[in-house]
Amino acid sequence: MGAAVPGLARVELHPIGIDEARRILAGTPAPHDRWAPDYPFVDELDVLRGFVEHPRDAPFGLYAIRRLADGLLVGGIGFFGPPRDGVAELGFGLVESARGRGFAREALTAAIRIALSNGATSVIADAAIDNHASHATMRGAGMLELRRDAELVYFGTASA
Repeated sequence: MGAAVPGLARVELHPIGIDEARRILAGTPAPHDRWAPDYPFVDELDVLRGFVEHPRDAPFGLYAIRRLADGLLVGGIGFFGPPRDGVAELGFGLVESARGRGFAREALTAAIRIALSNGATSVIADAAIDNHASHATMRGAGMLELRRDAELVYFGTASA
């Protein structure tokens, strides 16, 4: 039930439900779950704990990032809730073994499309000031730097 990125069919996103989130947190995959060896990563566990406490439904919930070549779950991307004043905020991350290959950019591109096709007028995200890889990912997905402070760089789609 995932959504492949048109023209970039290397990843798909599928909504994470409460049961799947609990399996990931417990480190106990079901027979049909296929996780990269280094999944889940610490930041993903933090996000999933919050999701279990305060679930959010698709389209503005959490999504697993699945690599189509081998079917492995390699990361996550998700919204912090429905858009506020038309603006949807999201975060994303990949396991170390999947980084540097453009998968995050493809997942981010798909998530932006999901948000914009479901009523958001723009999408925003941020990354630590020294996280140059995430900055490049957001720029590669068409986001623009909006501002920065001492700790974070803030990005958004053109209308943010």
